[in-house]
Amino acid sequence: MSVDIRFRNGVCRWKHHFSFLIFITYFSFLISHLPLAFAQKPFTLVELNCENLFDCRHDSLKQDAEWMPDGLRRWTPGRYWRKVNSIGQVILSCQEDGIPDLVALVEVENDSVLRDLTCRSLLRGAGYEYLMTASPDVRGIDVALLYQPFTFRPLCYEYLGVQPLEGMRPTRDILYVRGETVGRDTLHVFVVHAPSRYGGERQTRPNRRIVAERLMTAVHQLPAGAKVIVAGDFNDYADSPALQYLVSEGLCHVSRDAVGRNGKARATYRYQGLWQSIDHVFVSPTLLHAVDSVFVNDAAFLVEEDMKYGGVKPLRTYNGYRYQRGFSDHLPLVVRFQ
Repeated sequence: MSVDIRFRNGVCRWKHHFSFLIFITYFSFLISHLPLAFAQKPFTLVELNCENLFDCRHDSLKQDAEWMPDGLRRWTPGRYWRKVNSIGQVILSCQEDGIPDLVALVEVENDSVLRDLTCRSLLRGAGYEYLMTASPDVRGIDVALLYQPFTFRPLCYEYLGVQPLEGMRPTRDILYVRGETVGRDTLHVFVVHAPSRYGGERQTRPNRRIVAERLMTAVHQLPAGAKVIVAGDFNDYADSPALQYLVSEGLCHVSRDAVGRNGKARATYRYQGLWQSIDHVFVSPTLLHAVDSVFVNDAAFLVEEDMKYGGVKPLRTYNGYRYQRGFSDHLPLVVRFQ
């Protein structure tokens, strides 16, 4: 077989054409195998309570006066930007071999805060996009989901309102997002922030139960075999009635025994010297086999010595009303999926 080799200015053009053909073939191979390469990497979810990520501008419809420069907390622009960058630093520290694919955030005030976090903080080069609720919470705090558009593509989202019980203050909506991963799996993600225990655990127990019931109503409406992730701050421990209800209704509590990756923390939250988690992640049985590891990110810069009870505790932004330049009163919860 002969090959027509033509010359121009003494240069063999066939050689360049052949090299270009090799490049095109190799590039096509990479493009065709890119989804497989992404699908083989662990898919990582982080849940984090940001401890009052407020801006320092007044919202006349919300009770946010303490988060003003002249408010009780002296929340200045300098402190705000330090906080925004601190949250970005926390998120980036949760994964050593890249950045998390999904980040469920609790206690974020509004869209401008999320825009600053994703576009003007240490996260600005990470490419995160976000969805968040616009809840009737009187303080103005909401929940949000950051996502990597290269590994998760939202298809739809919805705010699931929670009807307050008599005497109960309006609470945060549940954020629901249906999306598709690079591997073409459809995920149904719910982000929750249940009412606090302020006023007494027993007295406020029904408030958290109604959130659990609203959540499960939505989960039961999904197609059979749906792959579900539920993450958030439930303000309840693993043995509480509300969380036991979620398990009885078919969810798997994958973060129940999560401890610190570095052996410092026994859970995500410490109160009066006792480590216990009020942050949790649940998955549907159809996703349980894919859970690779679950741990608390207790990196050294996120904790401080507990002078009263011994050991360490989360290095929070405020200790009461005393500003101490910390990160959050909660440690991040990390779940990696195969």
